[in-house]
Amino acid sequence: MGKSHKQRNNRSNFSPYNKSSKPNKSHKSSKSKRSRAASASIPELTPTIPFKSTDRILLVGEGDFSFAHSLLTQHDCQSVTATCYDSAATLAKKYPQSSDYIRGLEDSACEDQLEELKILYGVDATKLGKGGSAGGGKFVRKGGFDRVVFNFPHVGGLTKDVNRQVRHNQELLVDFFKAAIPLLAPGGTILVTVFEGEPYSLWNIRDLARHTGLKVGRSFKFQAEAYPGYRHVRTLGNIEGGGGWRGEERDARTYIFERREYEGSHATLTMQKKRRSESRDSDEDV
Repeated sequence: MGKSHKQRNNRSNFSPYNKSSKPNKSHKSSKSKRSRAASASIPELTPTIPFKSTDRILLVGEGDFSFAHSLLTQHDCQSVTATCYDSAATLAKKYPQSSDYIRGLEDSACEDQLEELKILYGVDATKLGKGGSAGGGKFVRKGGFDRVVFNFPHVGGLTKDVNRQVRHNQELLVDFFKAAIPLLAPGGTILVTVFEGEPYSLWNIRDLARHTGLKVGRSFKFQAEAYPGYRHVRTLGNIEGGGGWRGEERDARTYIFERREYEGSHATLTMQKKRRSESRDSDEDV
């Protein structure tokens, strides 16, 4: 939607999300006091937001579009192309709440006069930019994005065999990386967020990216609370009758991948810091 947008202050990369502080309640029990003291001794990580308001963002594999909704309404992102694998009809069945988020996106786009908002259905992460609706059509073009984002990629329950499931997800990621690289603008990056621990650690996402010509610029702990309104949903759809599964409460990590060809275009100090980040993950900006 090509409307002129309001002038906003641009955020710097990796800007912290400032949560409002809540007043402490007094507790009579000494046990509660000791618990608070112990908690206070552990520093709380400041969530990292790896987006600027002016970034051209492509979201791949959106579930119920709650992440896209948070980017627009909470982080003032002005150019977002949000895609999902499901058709509009399938999406409505799997995630009934998606209609509210999509309506909110459209309303926000009109009210804030966003530079561009596109919502696309039936887009395959492995066919991006290849033409046809599965590739995003004319809206997913080469060199058109500063950030290509795939949160919690997963093929779904294709098999109960762990080794086969790992291979299926590795194939998904490799094909996604290959499809996403041509879509990056100069200096653009690919962001992938996955859960920590097995079986996700068995995917070896760093090695998969390296074999496609990418390198890890940095990684950091993904904190869902940095995106108000966001909720993690399963690839297979909502749990019937609700359920206690809450993916946003599990430990997860976001990896920022860069094309290797840009490795020599940064200042020496920046290159050194990024090399260190490849050898070890960090929860702080580098």
